[in-house]
Formats: sequence, C-alpha cells, structure tokens
Amino acid sequence: MCKDCGCSITDHDHHDDHHHHHGDHDHSHTHQAAHETLHHNPQLNDTKTIAVIKKILDKNDQEAHHNREHFNEHGVLAINLMSSPGSGKTALLEAMAGVTPFKFGVIEGDLETSRDADRLIAKGISAVQIQTGSACHLDAFMVHKGLHDLPLAPLDVCFIENVGNLVCPASYDVGSHLNIVLVSIPEGEDKIAKYPVMFRTADLILITKTDLLPYFKYDIEREKAEARKIKPNVDILEVNINDESSVKRVIEWIEFKRKMRA
Repeated sequence: MCKDCGCSITDHDHHDDHHHHHGDHDHSHTHQAAHETLHHNPQLNDTKTIAVIKKILDKNDQEAHHNREHFNEHGVLAINLMSSPGSGKTALLEAMAGVTPFKFGVIEGDLETSRDADRLIAKGISAVQIQTGSACHLDAFMVHKGLHDLPLAPLDVCFIENVGNLVCPASYDVGSHLNIVLVSIPEGEDKIAKYPVMFRTADLILITKTDLLPYFKYDIEREKAEARKIKPNVDILEVNINDESSVKRVIEWIEFKRKMRA
C-alpha cells in the first residue's frame, strides 16, 4: 500500500520536494475522512503519526485549492470518480463518449500501465495517465501534474478517475467539485456498510452492473437505505452500461450540476 496515508506511514515528508500553493478552502470533509481512517486503525493512534498525517493532508489541501482554482478559471467542472477495482468507472466513461452535451477529459489514475487511458483515447476522449506506483490513491499533487498535460480550454468537465480503492481516496481532496462513488452488484451487499467513510464523501452513488442482479443475491433497495443512513441527502442512480437510458440519467445529473455552477 502507499507510504503516505493511513494504511502505512513511513515517509514523513513525502511531498517536501513539490511546490505548493496556499489557500483557505474548507476541506472539513477530507479531514473528517482522515479522522475516521485513524479511528478505525488503532495502530495509527499515536501523537507522532497523527501529526505526520495532518502535515501531509494540509499540504495536499493547499495543492487541491490550487487545482480547484485552475478548474474554476477555465469554467471546468471537476468530478472525482472513486470505487473499488472493477466497478466500471472506465466502462462508464466509454459509454458516455459521444453522448454527452458537454466535452469532457479524464485524468486517469492507476498503479501501473496506461491501459485505461488507452481505452478512453481510443474512444476519442482526451485522457492523461497518472501511474501512482505504490500509492493506492491519487492526491492533489498528482492531479496537478496531470493538468500540465491535459488542456482544459476545450473542456466543460474533467473526470479524475481515482485508483480503485474504497479506503484511502476518501481522505484526499484532489481539487474536484464533486465526488461520484461507484459500487457494483458483484461486489456484494456489504460494501456500503463496510466502507462508510468513502460513501459519506459522495455527492452521487452509482450502483453499477444492474444487469447482473438476476445472478446475485443483492437487495438494491436495502443498499440504497444503507447509503442514506450514512448520508441522508445523497443522490443514487442505478446503472447498466448496456442500457443507454441509465447512462443518460448519469449524464443528466452531471449536466444539471454543471449548469448550476455556470
């Protein structure tokens, strides 16, 4: 796992070699997520470790503020896509290609390979691959680097497709305006309850691969209720990428949010 988040602290000054920018944007949800990560990892609850995590998150938040300003200057809505591996983030973006009323690009995060970015580029989507190595999430510095290679001027929306992981990405603000979290039917009914920190950060939850419902024991209405216990006002949509109407509902949600910001 990565060296700079709640899963394993070994490098105390991970980003000291990066430039960073100061800002006063409120990221209380990010710090709350980090606090909950610590709470559920008793081995991390010592003063020195907490101080290290706070230092890392504070630097990250400064860079996230800079990223968000950059998106704002270009009139681009930034959306952080998060989920476990294989939930269908890239497949959803592929299904949206050529159908959206807005132009979008993608900053793609994976530990290794450029396969997902290559898939998106093959669909005519502007995409930049960030290989995180051992890091199990994207952070604001990685996204900032991606922004140097992804021209924002032609775009209306930028998706930040995070590394597949239901834990660490929740604690790192990357400079997005909205968070979308995907959970797929094959993952089972317990993921929302087991990973509440991630789903508490969501503005929209997508329950994906609903075409597989006949083959799995999955009470979709109970899962929606579980999500709303964690975050009562969260929006939830069911998605099957083979059903264009369900993909269009996601697009409509994004377009509504985009117009609200305009």
